[in-house]
Amino acid sequence: MVMFLAEAAATDTSPYASQGWVTIVMLLVMLAVFYFFLYRPQKKQEQQINEMRNSLEVGDEITTIGGIIGKVVSIKGDTVLIETGNDRNKIRILRSAVKSIDVRASEIEEEERAKAKKAKESKDTNKDAKGSKEKSEPADGEAKDNAGENK
Repeated sequence: MVMFLAEAAATDTSPYASQGWVTIVMLLVMLAVFYFFLYRPQKKQEQQINEMRNSLEVGDEITTIGGIIGKVVSIKGDTVLIETGNDRNKIRILRSAVKSIDVRASEIEEEERAKAKKAKESKDTNKDAKGSKEKSEPADGEAKDNAGENK
């Protein structure tokens, strides 16, 4: 009987015995899927967040991970001093607590330049319009003379 068991163990012909390599290949495929769909995108996102935090400038309007919205007043190392609200409270936070930059300081400067340019242009056009009205309107004496001629 012992011989029979030893012989049966030596000639194992089960259908799953020859598919050991298929299991290894499937595990490798699953690892590749996890890498390309989970790990790699997460690393890219972390890199983008670090770049955003390193590009902070004084004057940027930011939102923190706690939901505080403020304007950057100064930056020292890993800390950022922000100013919040109309009462101008100042809060010191870590750079890693910045969730997003809502408005960049450079964008604010560009908007202010555009507003100043529009204001200057409208002021110039108002001066031109006043100057042309003065030229087209006759003087008081001329108006009386013209009125007398029409009678």
